[in-house]
Amino acid sequence: MFFDLSMLAFESQHAIWLRTIKLCAGGTAGDREARLMVDEKVSAAMQATGKLMAGAHPGSVVKAYRRKVRANVRRLSKP
Repeated sequence: MFFDLSMLAFESQHAIWLRTIKLCAGGTAGDREARLMVDEKVSAAMQATGKLMAGAHPGSVVKAYRRKVRANVRRLSKP
């Protein structure tokens, strides 16, 4: 799990950097990104809570977060 947590930290920083650029650009795309970011965070927290309450291993929650972060990096990296 240490590796997945370390990679999550690294990948999250990349997503944060890309997202900050988009937010700073402003306009419609920045507004849309801000709303999407909040919606994604609330949804991910609810899913993680549900998994943990159902008895899932914390490592599975970390892996799920990594998938979402990598998807955001791919999406935000497109011009």
